[in-house]
Amino acid sequence: MTAALALLTTALTIVIALLAAAAAGKLARLDGATYPTALTRAAITFAAVLTLTATIAALFT
Repeated sequence: MTAALALLTTALTIVIALLAAAAAGKLARLDGATYPTALTRAAITFAAVLTLTATIAALFT
């Protein structure tokens, strides 16, 4: 049960990070950024969400 919960939580975190990154990339493109700049902003957002999630998980353990 614990392994299944850990896998589900990990999958949900990755999906949320991907959605945030896609939104950041789309907003960057709408703002007039070039494709490489938008991709960089999306990657930074993806990494930030994963880092925030890892920090919160470490706080609870």
